[in-house]
Amino acid sequence: MTQVKITPPFIDPGPMVDDDLELILVACEPGAPSKGWVPAYHFEMRSTETGETMGWITFRIQLTAQLNLFGGNLGYEVYEAYRGHHYAARSCLLLKPLALAHGLGELWLTCDPRNSASCRSCELAGAELVDTISFNQDPELLKRGRRETRRYRIGLSSG
Repeated sequence: MTQVKITPPFIDPGPMVDDDLELILVACEPGAPSKGWVPAYHFEMRSTETGETMGWITFRIQLTAQLNLFGGNLGYEVYEAYRGHHYAARSCLLLKPLALAHGLGELWLTCDPRNSASCRSCELAGAELVDTISFNQDPELLKRGRRETRRYRIGLSSG
């Protein structure tokens, strides 16, 4: 197993396990402000039983105005063969202590309203729907098939 070098602003997340799901840190990206990239952790969702990679989740420790519309703090994908076990929602919950350790008071997620599974994952993770933003006036986004996005918020508390 490759050991990821952890340097500030990153901190060691420690073990993150929920029954048959384990998050394995695979990279820490420092960000590139000139490109609008923020520091981010990259994890694989792995089976505790087989070690197989079932998907991935990214935790961005900061937000830009653009990320608050399109990516939020958390982005994920569960591979098709592993869907239906709530791995995305469970991964979001596993990352809450790390977000608190970074001093965050909330986490933002976004998804296409047509992706009902992702919307459901946000809800199962305890996120509340804040709004739906339309992109009807943005020709570039419309060209890419993006018409609107839902923004969800997970409130964090240390208590």
